Amino acid sequence: MVLTVLISVGVSSIAAWAIAGPGNTIAAASLEPGEDLPGGSATTQKGVGTRDAFSQPSRGIGFEGESRFRIGNSMFRKLWVASPSSTDTSDGLGPLYNARGCQNCHLKDGRGRPPSGNFPDGNSVSSLLRLSVPPQNDEQRRQLADGRIKSVDEPVYGGQLQDVAVPGLDAEGHIHVTYDEQPVTLADGTAVSLRRPKVSVSQPAHGPLDASTMMSLRVAPQMIGLGLLEAIPEEAIRAKANSETDGISGRVNEVWSLASNKLELGRFGWKAGSPSIAQQSAEAFAGDMGISSPLVPVSAGDCTSAQLQCRAAPNGESARQDGHEIGKELFELTVFYAQNLAVPARRDPGSEQVLKGKAVFQASGCQGCHTPSHKTGTVAGQPALSNQTIWPYTDLLLHDMGEGLADHRPEGKADGAEWRTPPLWGIGLTETVSGHTYFLHDGRARNLEEAILWHGGEAQKSRDAYAGLSKENREALLAFVNSL
Repeated sequence: MVLTVLISVGVSSIAAWAIAGPGNTIAAASLEPGEDLPGGSATTQKGVGTRDAFSQPSRGIGFEGESRFRIGNSMFRKLWVASPSSTDTSDGLGPLYNARGCQNCHLKDGRGRPPSGNFPDGNSVSSLLRLSVPPQNDEQRRQLADGRIKSVDEPVYGGQLQDVAVPGLDAEGHIHVTYDEQPVTLADGTAVSLRRPKVSVSQPAHGPLDASTMMSLRVAPQMIGLGLLEAIPEEAIRAKANSETDGISGRVNEVWSLASNKLELGRFGWKAGSPSIAQQSAEAFAGDMGISSPLVPVSAGDCTSAQLQCRAAPNGESARQDGHEIGKELFELTVFYAQNLAVPARRDPGSEQVLKGKAVFQASGCQGCHTPSHKTGTVAGQPALSNQTIWPYTDLLLHDMGEGLADHRPEGKADGAEWRTPPLWGIGLTETVSGHTYFLHDGRARNLEEAILWHGGEAQKSRDAYAGLSKENREALLAFVNSL
């Protein structure tokens, strides 16, 4: 098979060359102005190549900004404790939870890992299991249609499985994952094995889950550049939606904003299920740790009305925290921290192999979803995030990724086969920062090649183009992605 593509690379043009299989020759692309600093002037040069590469503040936030960043970091790293406690700034954990602190899931502000007994603790920290059921009545159907809820919680276990509990309560259960290996042979005869996860709940504390329960395993995403993604103007994201090119037609997710009390564009989460960093943070505090906040003022977290002992347990709400377990000031500092985790500078972006890989990436059509660059708008009080040309390699849109990656669980306007295009910046530092190379929403891919080969649906042509490349060109493409 021969795929001939005409592409533009910045101000230069690469004309009509072919991906023809083993032995083909591809000319390198060029490095565009500013491409080496993917976060614009907010890009950090500090800690690149170390475990702290994702934990640096946005460049240019100033002395006051760095002070706020440090306090927010302390909240992100805080280990919460069960109530009652001697301090009202650290208690309120649970009663059911997945982790005691944000950093436990976002390893060094990076990517989480799937459950595995191969790790020292052998548990599911840094991953979680979403739960929902089809609507059971007209009221739930109406709320889903209006966007006021993203899904209908499992009636007993709630919106996600909490696999840890405070003393005196039982955990809801544990995530159990097994894998089936399926072989794939590339065009040059290279054999690759992909693993397909089978997820179940072991030791459910309150009996079997509802028979109609839809489950979706999720690993925690990396945290860098979130404030820059939030700063991309909404109209720029919407402008690319529903414009079909070569079988690719992304859609926006629209979800209910707890701050504005209306539907807003979804940007964050694996299915773009949150409209803002603040809401994503508040929902994680509540669901993952059972911590109430100004946006989600529920002290019992994800405990359902069927879990009476859980709902009756002591909580950590206090007047000093505005009647919540984390008050307005500390919550906003945590959000500021999440907004300003800087994108690290790229590594060797001008090398011959990386530039060749860039040409292969574009010729394979990967940029159809992984849009290379955007321009941010003005962010009030945050000039470091404002009016920057950034290179995240995402369109923030939902795409049908095919049956292979489908979790068959709708979330907001996203159906069971749709996923938001994840940003690629920093992806090559995953092993350095988080100590593993597990990718995709559930961590099934053990490396970038497996992640590419799982692409289907709208990405099928790009996946097949990759599978048809020579070993040399596959390695070049992977070198490019690892340089981002």
